Amino acid sequence: MTPVHPHAAAALTGRDRSVLRAVRAGRCEVTGTGTLVVDGIGCCDQFLGSRLVRAGLIAAPGTQPAPARLTPSGLALLASA
Repeated sequence: MTPVHPHAAAALTGRDRSVLRAVRAGRCEVTGTGTLVVDGIGCCDQFLGSRLVRAGLIAAPGTQPAPARLTPSGLALLASA
């Protein structure tokens, strides 16, 4: 599994962790720009999806919405929590 830097885990908010768990459960869609939809509803934090994509925790598909998936780093971070 990919190691997680301790500062990366500490920088995540509770909302970030909740979204990562929702992604792991298959409840999210994301576009290549980071627009995040959870349970069919747009995420209230418009920057959350793109922030998690830039952090390398969620894989960004093409420009069309597709099921979000965790990267190995995202999986490791959740496992370390």
